Amino acid sequence: MPVPKRRTGQAKKRMRRSHHALTPVNLTECQSCGERVMQHRVCPKCGYYNTRTVVNVEED
Repeated sequence: MPVPKRRTGQAKKRMRRSHHALTPVNLTECQSCGERVMQHRVCPKCGYYNTRTVVNVEED
């Protein structure tokens, strides 16, 4: 079974992992209430999605 001949250096290891960074979540404003919501998701505050009510949200 093949075994590495030399240890992988820090620079080489970090160059390989340079694409592993996380990107921040892209939030948009709800068209009806202005709440910050993830794209393509129903608004948890008002229940709107794509200019119509999809979920009935009960207010406390």
